[in-house]
Amino acid sequence: MDYISEYRSKLRTPDEAVKVVKSGDWVDYSANYGFPQLLDQALAKRKDELEDVKIRGLLSNGPIHVVEEDPDREHFTYNAWHMVSYERKLCDRGLCSFIPMLFRNLPQYYKRYLTVNVAMMAVPPMDRHGYFSFSINNACARAVMDAADVIILEVNEHLPVVQGFDNCVHISEVDMVVEGEHEPLLEIPPSVPGELDKKIASMIVPKIRNGSTIQLGVGAMPDAIGGMIADSDLKDLGAHSELLVNSFYNMYKAGKLNNSRKSVFRGKSVFGLGYGNKDLYDWMDGNPSMCTAPMSYVNDPKVIAEIDNFVSINSCISVDLYGQISAESAGHRQISGTGGQLDFLTGAFDNPTAQSFICMTSTFTDKKGVVHSRIVPTLPGDIVTDPRSQAMTIVTEYGMADLAGLSVWERAEALIAIAHPDFREELIAGAQELKLWRRSNK
Repeated sequence: MDYISEYRSKLRTPDEAVKVVKSGDWVDYSANYGFPQLLDQALAKRKDELEDVKIRGLLSNGPIHVVEEDPDREHFTYNAWHMVSYERKLCDRGLCSFIPMLFRNLPQYYKRYLTVNVAMMAVPPMDRHGYFSFSINNACARAVMDAADVIILEVNEHLPVVQGFDNCVHISEVDMVVEGEHEPLLEIPPSVPGELDKKIASMIVPKIRNGSTIQLGVGAMPDAIGGMIADSDLKDLGAHSELLVNSFYNMYKAGKLNNSRKSVFRGKSVFGLGYGNKDLYDWMDGNPSMCTAPMSYVNDPKVIAEIDNFVSINSCISVDLYGQISAESAGHRQISGTGGQLDFLTGAFDNPTAQSFICMTSTFTDKKGVVHSRIVPTLPGDIVTDPRSQAMTIVTEYGMADLAGLSVWERAEALIAIAHPDFREELIAGAQELKLWRRSNK
């Protein structure tokens, strides 16, 4: 087949390509660095011709021109599956609507429930076989393409080509292709862990065994743990994580991560999205040890349950005395999303060799300088990410609370024991008012 000729026949300018979008359409902007910058700019220019165009995105670092150039949302409505800093700020301004989801279900939402009139995605250049890789943006990309009436690809010359499965689309499936210059990929630098992050990491890392397979979330706490693993005596570690973040590259560079003892996809780092700096992306590019896959596989509890010595490490915002965990909101303010935290909690519980840790500092300081406990009697309007029935090991700088199987009064005692000492009396009083307190643990 002459794929080059087919490619050329489908080439359009961004302005030509977005003419396919009609008022009332649902448009998908893909995930992460699959965000179609040139197409977004072109679509924004059509705002006066369109109304009620709904757009879905995921982990977009912006700027999103259809949002910024339509601040009254008269023409475009942007919706996010999971938020990073830029989308969070849009949400604070009323310019982004959150879509609740479990990451493992995301492809199924598209397959079973959602309309996609136009799918737009940034991809690396086409290979000689006519395929475009989804790069570091797999997640739900194949499901979006399958659901779409029209597929438009935007070639981004900076995206790495990453191996995996359900990780590509063929030129024969594509309606239009656009080209143009792009800025280098935005780099997400490693977080700088504080002393409390390091203290929490120092409690978790000794529990990890040689040959363990690791899942890490995003933020200072997971970065502290990844850094401590890189400096440890651990060896033969593996990666199976919804996000492949900078810490995994640091573990690899230190000789700790080789996937040699994995029971599922031995020799492969399995992930749904890449999220980090240039060193991470260069490591992924063309690397046969990489395996990017849809979230329906990566986050499937049945898959996680089969991985020997699996270790899941995530962070949260607050926990109440019942064991309800919020990892996505502060009150009613949406900060991130459910993502895959509950997926990995579920899979780890079903795996007799697995460990699961949810980490947080015991306190935080607000903008006015007031110190608050992250452990509270009841969540004050925070969205519950993990129900109390699935809470397992909670970690602060004061220790670990293993909640699985505990009664409500045992949970209250265990959580108050790892709260900051300045708040324990207050929490005991709250537990007594809730009739959760059986005896003092002072």
